Amino acid sequence: MKAMLLKAANVPLVLETVPDPVPGPGEAVAKVLACGAGLTVHHARAGRLSIQYPRILGHEITGEIVATGPGVTELKTGDPVTAYFYLTCGHCYWCRTNRETLCDNFGGYVGRETDGGYAEYIKLPARNFMKLPPGLDWRGQPAEVGVICDAIATPVKVIRRARVTPSDTVAVFGAGGGLGVHMLMIARWARARQVIAVDAMASKFETCLKAGADAAVNAAEGKVAEQLLELTGGKGIDVAIDFVCTAGTLEAAGRALGKGGRLVVLGGHGQPFRVDAGNTLRKEIEIMGSRYATRQEVLDSLDLVARGEVWPLVTEKVPFEQAEAIHQRLDAGLITGRAALVMI
Repeated sequence: MKAMLLKAANVPLVLETVPDPVPGPGEAVAKVLACGAGLTVHHARAGRLSIQYPRILGHEITGEIVATGPGVTELKTGDPVTAYFYLTCGHCYWCRTNRETLCDNFGGYVGRETDGGYAEYIKLPARNFMKLPPGLDWRGQPAEVGVICDAIATPVKVIRRARVTPSDTVAVFGAGGGLGVHMLMIARWARARQVIAVDAMASKFETCLKAGADAAVNAAEGKVAEQLLELTGGKGIDVAIDFVCTAGTLEAAGRALGKGGRLVVLGGHGQPFRVDAGNTLRKEIEIMGSRYATRQEVLDSLDLVARGEVWPLVTEKVPFEQAEAIHQRLDAGLITGRAALVMI
């Protein structure tokens, strides 16, 4: 099969022919129709994550099962599927209580510890393939369907974890990125009272407003906390969701929180930051991390899109062979929303 290989940290992806995957016991193989090119994938390409080379990246897939290994009964040839990003055991306390992202026997990530979807075919443990519900046009719009498992599911998890209600003002830091834009959508879907986009690239604000933001704050101008306080009449925001997670963004988010405020940290490569203990105490502020999504949250996200309540924003779709070019655009911060590779 053809595959885009990453052979070392921070080097261009290369197109090569590699052996077709063959499923072993408990495994299945799917033909890949499309694969999202998100920031998590980009971190691996840029050498910010430790992986074994060569590696086939990518996990936000739309695929069709073409083979199953011994012992696999829940999948059959022809099933349309996406992938669950985390390699989890399924039997520890956290997996059994529907918090798989905390799995005690965590095995890593699709596209990092095992080959991913930047290829014509992908082999995974059968339990990592998730069937697509009726109502999703997976053949006609494979790029959009593929990104649901992360770009929609991660924000769905955040909404639940941060307990966003219709009385809340929500600020999204890094709002113009692939997760940020969808976070705006889901915050609007959750009927948040006010949704504010925070980003350093004003060129992305029009898309942010269309995605669900009521207002936008230009982080490049500085004084982000002050701008957020002004937009809320001095009350402060209720929920800050930070996909950037530098010391600057986290501290600005903390200063902008009002009473009972919640700060959600999602940046996988965040920096240490300072919090005012007295302010945290007086306002009963909460600081929480949020990792990806549970399997149920992925299923719920697929159903949410299938019902037509939200729709993923994939602004750039390129042929499979142009993976390197799209990652160069990601590196320059030029992509608003999600990008995807299309194999058909």
